Amino acid sequence: MEVIVSAIMGEFANRTISFLIQKYSERVTTTTEEERLDNLQRLLLRVRIIIEDAEERHVTNQAMLHQLNILRKEMYRGYYTLDTFRFRAHDVKKEKDHEVSYSFVLSKFNHAKRVCFCSDSDERVKELEKVVVSLETIIGDANEFIKLSSTYPRLSHQSYSMYLLLDKCMFGRQMEMECVINFLLQEEITYGADHLGVLPIIGPGKVGKSTLVEHACIDERVRSHFSQIVFFSKDGLTDGNIVTLKDCGTTKHQTHDALGGSERRLVVVELDGEIDQGLWERFYSASKSCFAYGSKIIITSRSDKIASFGTTQPLKLQFLTHEAFWYLFRVRAFGSSDPAENPKLASLAMDMASEVSGCFTSVNMFNGPLRSNTTTRFWSFVLATIRGFKQKNLSIYSSTNPLDPWAVVAPLYIPRANKNLDPVAILNNYQRNCNETHSYSGLITASSPSAASQIMVQDIMFGTATPPGKFEVLAWRSHIPPYYSCVFDCEIKRPRTCMVSRKKTKKIGI
Repeated sequence: MEVIVSAIMGEFANRTISFLIQKYSERVTTTTEEERLDNLQRLLLRVRIIIEDAEERHVTNQAMLHQLNILRKEMYRGYYTLDTFRFRAHDVKKEKDHEVSYSFVLSKFNHAKRVCFCSDSDERVKELEKVVVSLETIIGDANEFIKLSSTYPRLSHQSYSMYLLLDKCMFGRQMEMECVINFLLQEEITYGADHLGVLPIIGPGKVGKSTLVEHACIDERVRSHFSQIVFFSKDGLTDGNIVTLKDCGTTKHQTHDALGGSERRLVVVELDGEIDQGLWERFYSASKSCFAYGSKIIITSRSDKIASFGTTQPLKLQFLTHEAFWYLFRVRAFGSSDPAENPKLASLAMDMASEVSGCFTSVNMFNGPLRSNTTTRFWSFVLATIRGFKQKNLSIYSSTNPLDPWAVVAPLYIPRANKNLDPVAILNNYQRNCNETHSYSGLITASSPSAASQIMVQDIMFGTATPPGKFEVLAWRSHIPPYYSCVFDCEIKRPRTCMVSRKKTKKIGI
């Protein structure tokens, strides 16, 4: 009997000790992870101060701009990691407390695979440690960068909160902009007097080619260097216009000296796709004959084929990384408030950023309403709206552009909060300058006195606006050059699948 009791007590003691050791280990691991997160937050504050100070200065050195770009990327990665661990882990803990199975399934459009939530706490700490060590290293190496950047003069501008800055300036293209400006200001000493420099800028639609060029063209260094800046579209490059090249195009800047014809000119050619080789050669030849030595050409297109037109290496633009896009979405959605003050909203914001997949149109459309209504219910509704839009249109047309789900290849249906209202279809979308009107048969345009010209896409999604016939909807209006407005041509229209048996409707997972 004593042997049995002794064995039972021994087993009980072993289990108690094991339980206490396990609990202690869990506490140590949790504390270690929390300490690392606090350390990461401190490092992010330091690197953000370095970056913001450099961005307030007129840095022109390409090597320093490259290092500044690296600092930005590490900061974006750090904020994404910090927010993912804190806000996603917050949801996991909440779900576990309710004994509900919860798993993180990354969308096929989500390229951020660096941070994964593993069941092994040690692996999570190691993943976090990589980001911390990377930031510590890059901050340690930034001492010389800080000293050199302090020698550059400060830019003259008023102080704004971060979300206003991101709302009113170009995001993530500072290095590319300096590359463009350096090309424009570079003297053509090593070439002949008849040389005309051409810079091709290549990138997918809505990646920001026009925005980049406009910002370069309004730079005072560029405006003082060129006496005239002229923009051409593909439609303007006709043989008839080439003959009288000086009188064609849209003039964006001109000094009195330009009227004499002996001053430098900058010509910007904006294409959607390709251009005939012969037409380009005639245009280039005519430009060399018409424009003074030192003039330059910038040509932008989605097609890689324009690279052969360049006299220098083409500048290729890519969409933002997932981490950079999250930083933009984070600041634009929360404004000057701290996301850590409301982890639930922050988690919903991360889901939204993942769903819109780097699409600037979605950011511009939704960030305003999100800032004006910071309730969990509304943000959850916006997330459901985004998912509903993708699911509804993907199930109808089976595919769309993952980087721009608003690209209209066929009628797209805007989700509506009130399911009893008639569905609204987007027939076309386009960008236009603020002073332009759109010609569309039977369409209520911005020049019309009708109140329908003020309809916002939010009025369709979250309100009760249902104009008759075909009408125009303003998706968003840019606050930065070239000040485009994104406009949808819409009409009340039921999808054909509504008349098809639900059994035959093909379901496509997002």
